[in-house]
Amino acid sequence: MSPPVDVILPCLDEALALPGVLHALPAGYRAIVVDNGSTDGSPQVAANFGATVVHEPRRGYGAAVHSGLLAATADVVCVIDADGSLDPGKLPDLVAELNSGTDLAVGRRVPTSRRAWPWHARIGNSLVAYLLRRRGVRVTDIAPMRAVRRKALLELDVRDRAFGYPLELLLRAGAAGWTIVEQPVDYRPRTAGTVSKVSGSFRGTLRATRDFGRVLR
Repeated sequence: MSPPVDVILPCLDEALALPGVLHALPAGYRAIVVDNGSTDGSPQVAANFGATVVHEPRRGYGAAVHSGLLAATADVVCVIDADGSLDPGKLPDLVAELNSGTDLAVGRRVPTSRRAWPWHARIGNSLVAYLLRRRGVRVTDIAPMRAVRRKALLELDVRDRAFGYPLELLLRAGAAGWTIVEQPVDYRPRTAGTVSKVSGSFRGTLRATRDFGRVLR
């Protein structure tokens, strides 16, 4: 039997999406839902589906991911959005890369429709990925779906607690000489009735861009 894998799911008002996401987790992949201040009952939904629920009062993607990382106990951890846009069934493919010697395996989003990835968010992602490549990190996406060894990630000491977390992670991983492998993953429209905190509005995209800019300075 393969060792368990902990899956961190940052969560803010994803009650409608959580059942489908949690149900789709492969056997042996243990959900850690980090609630970031939901008002729609997300923590109870997650608990009803057997997930470990962690409450993180500090708002921010990075704060939620870090809290999940501290709560995890498995050697390998994955991170995936809780909105239904990504298929948890692809996580074993990323974990397999770690078993082959990769330090960080990330999902490169391939939109299944225009509705899945608004143009303003796609342009912003392309720009940030270009800036990463200029710094020697050969990626094409900022990786909302990833697999990594828990101890190594803690030692990497990623400090951003907002939207800049995945960008800082990639920058630090590149500077540390990590082997980073991308795999294509379908990027679907998020579950109906939920709203993206980044691409769901120009304001969200601008806020994320601000956080990215802070990390890149």
